[in-house]
Amino acid sequence: MSDKVQVVLIAIAWAGAVAVGGALLLRALRYRSLRQSLLVLCLTTVGAVIAATIGTAHAMFLSHHDYGVLLIVSGVVAVLMAGVSAIYARMLVASSRALTAEAREIGVETLDHRRPVGARTVRPGSSELLELSRELDAARGRLAESRAREAALETSRRELVAWVSHDLRTPLAGIRAMAEALEDGVAEDEDRYRKQIRMEVDRLAGMVDDLFELSVINAGALRLSLDRISLADLVSDTLAGADALARERGVALRGHAATNVAVRADGRELSRLMSNLVVNAIRHTPSDGTVEIHLSADAERATIAVTDGCGGIPDEDLPRVFDMAWRGTNARTPGPDGGAGLGLAIVRGIVEAHAGEITVANIAGGCRFEVSLPVLA
Repeated sequence: MSDKVQVVLIAIAWAGAVAVGGALLLRALRYRSLRQSLLVLCLTTVGAVIAATIGTAHAMFLSHHDYGVLLIVSGVVAVLMAGVSAIYARMLVASSRALTAEAREIGVETLDHRRPVGARTVRPGSSELLELSRELDAARGRLAESRAREAALETSRRELVAWVSHDLRTPLAGIRAMAEALEDGVAEDEDRYRKQIRMEVDRLAGMVDDLFELSVINAGALRLSLDRISLADLVSDTLAGADALARERGVALRGHAATNVAVRADGRELSRLMSNLVVNAIRHTPSDGTVEIHLSADAERATIAVTDGCGGIPDEDLPRVFDMAWRGTNARTPGPDGGAGLGLAIVRGIVEAHAGEITVANIAGGCRFEVSLPVLA
């Protein structure tokens, strides 16, 4: 057997013995602190190298002086590496505890007492821990957004229940009073009472339809029958459908299609979307005002803009225009033709179901609603 083979076998024997001892110690410490496990792992590695070196040196029959020097060097290296291992293990443990604290805060922090996204108490000591910290940070951000959406949705639901309850109570009380008058034979004009009851019933039916539509949209159960829809035809049909209401209110209704583009959409839902926008614009525009529909497009998206003469919306109310039951400060008690403030919420749901976007902005004397839809290639 050659000397090299003997040296390799001796090194394997000494290093293997230390490695087995270290593995057994790591197994015994598997439920203990990470610091202890890391320290044992580092010392086992260093110990295996030193043991293999000393074992092979002993087999080579070195002089007592050289062997003593080797022992001293090995001891110094062992002490030095033990110190370095302890420091590094302490850093990793501190980073691990900081990440544990971050993970614990995700479940207990409140909306008013959240640590800013991106803020870290301890810098992670490795790329893996840094990646974990980033993922925790992203999870905190998503959770904060989810909580904000949940709070906004809960506020909208409460307002919806309160306002719709009021809107249902008022016409029902009127219907009951008129029905009692008809039953008691004290109605001065029975035909007018019957006509008024029919109008109130139609209004209630419209509110129920809106509530059902909105519930379907919010549940993500809106089923679209997609087809090729010409937006120029849609604008023309909307103008024709709203013309009578505009004439009744003395509002000028105009439309302009700069181009004729097609989109893949549900014709019935798009018609409802446009009708809601235009009728809402007409109702909030004073007599002698103007409501205009403008269609434009580029290579990727088509934009339908509806402008009115409502006088503008307060800046603080603009973010809430598409919320459920929102009618603005000056319109919480609707007129005879008013609704429950669900029209614009339905519009937003229909637009988003078609992968589109809707925005609102104040312009001189009124508002401008813009619906953006992807163009059919």
